[in-house]
Amino acid sequence: MIKYNPKDWFTFIFRLHKTDTFRQLAVMMLCIAIYTAIIAVLEKEILHLTDESHIKNLPMMHTLVGLVLSLLLVFRTNTAYDRWWEGRKLWGNLVNNSRNLAIKLNAFLSLDNVADREYFRTIIPAYAHALKNHLQSKKTIEELFDVDDHYNLLKDIEASHVPNQIALRMFEKANELVQSKKISELQLLIINDELKSFTEVCGACERISNTPIPYAYSAFLKKFIFIYVMTLPFGYVFSLGYLSIPVVAFVFYILASLEIIAEEIEDPFGTDINDLPTDRIAKNILKHVQELL
Repeated sequence: MIKYNPKDWFTFIFRLHKTDTFRQLAVMMLCIAIYTAIIAVLEKEILHLTDESHIKNLPMMHTLVGLVLSLLLVFRTNTAYDRWWEGRKLWGNLVNNSRNLAIKLNAFLSLDNVADREYFRTIIPAYAHALKNHLQSKKTIEELFDVDDHYNLLKDIEASHVPNQIALRMFEKANELVQSKKISELQLLIINDELKSFTEVCGACERISNTPIPYAYSAFLKKFIFIYVMTLPFGYVFSLGYLSIPVVAFVFYILASLEIIAEEIEDPFGTDINDLPTDRIAKNILKHVQELL
C-alpha cells in the first residue's frame, strides 16, 4: 500500500507512479486517438459530411447515455471501496483481538509459566501471518519467525487451511490450561470471544476474497464503456474537428481508469500496491504480542 501525503497536490498532479492508470492505458489511448483521427479524416476530408447530416446529433445521445454510464461507474466504484474498507475493518478487528487475547493471557498465566506464555507469544501472531498467506494463496509460514523453535512449533501443519489449524491449536492449548489448573474455567470463558473471533475474521475475509463482482455486471460495464467511446468520434468531429482526437482519448482515460481502480481494490487482500498492507499489519501484531507476553 502506498504511503502518501493527501495534502500534497503537486505530487499527485505531476508525478506518474508505476500504478498510475495512465501507464496501463497508454497503448489503448493511442489506439483510440488513431481511431478518432481516422474517423475525422473520413468525415471531413473524404465523405465531406455537412452540418445537415444526422450524425451531428449523436452528442445528444452521448449526453443521455453518459448520465447512465456515470451512475453505473459511481455504483461500481463505491461497491469496490466498500469491500476494501470492510477488509480493513476486519484486519483492524484481528489486531485488536490479538492484543486483547495477549493482554488477558499475560494476566492469567503466571510469570514462571514460560513455556505456555512462549507458546501463545508465537501462535497468536502466527495466525495473522497464516491468514495473510491464505488469502493470497500462499503456503509458507516460516518467514514470520526469526527463531527456529518458533518455526518448529508450526512446521508440521500441512492442511490446506492453515488458519483453521492454528485456531484449533489455540483452543486445544486453552483447554489444556484449564485441565492442568493453570487457568480457571471462568478465565477460559473470558478469552473465548477472542479465540473464536479469529475464525470469524477469517470467514469474513474469505467471503470478500471469494465473491467477486458478478460477471454479468462487470462484462456489461466494460462493453458499455467500449461502445460509448467508439461512437464518440462520429458526432464530436462536427463540433470539435481534429481537436476531438485528444478529447475522445481523454474521455476513454477517465472512464477506463475508474473501472481499473475498482477492479484493483475490490479484492483488498492481494499484492497490488493499492491493496491492504496485510504484511505490515501481521508484523505489527507480532511486535505487539511479543511486547505484551
